[in-house]
Amino acid sequence: MTDIEMIIRPYLPEDENAVILLWQECGLLRSWNDPKADIQRKLKVNPELFLVGLINGKVAATVMGGYEGHRGWVNYLAVDPRFRRQGIGRQMMEAVEARLQGLNCPKINLQVRESNKEVITFYRRLGYAVDAVISLGKRLK
Repeated sequence: MTDIEMIIRPYLPEDENAVILLWQECGLLRSWNDPKADIQRKLKVNPELFLVGLINGKVAATVMGGYEGHRGWVNYLAVDPRFRRQGIGRQMMEAVEARLQGLNCPKINLQVRESNKEVITFYRRLGYAVDAVISLGKRLK
């Protein structure tokens, strides 16, 4: 684990630029993602599940949780590359999982690009397993 002190709290509007920069540094953004729009949409639904991790007062990690009453979802888990492999990602996941459990969420889903083997290994270490499902999607915008 780590002896780095991190404060985890809900996202605040003044975090926007730092959060977007972190997502860029972590390679989470794609051409079809508008991070500002993603943030604004998130703030309308379960904003308390959008968490940031602060190290020395600066955004070093994020996780965006969601729950619509049936399943929980996790998106935008990001850890500053300088702090990886120190338990920061695990702490962020534990924080969002605890909040989802507090909402009586029975199961959490997340999606990882199948080429991202390192991240798949990370989630497996946290107890996540590949579901025997096919993920389908339809872009509306």
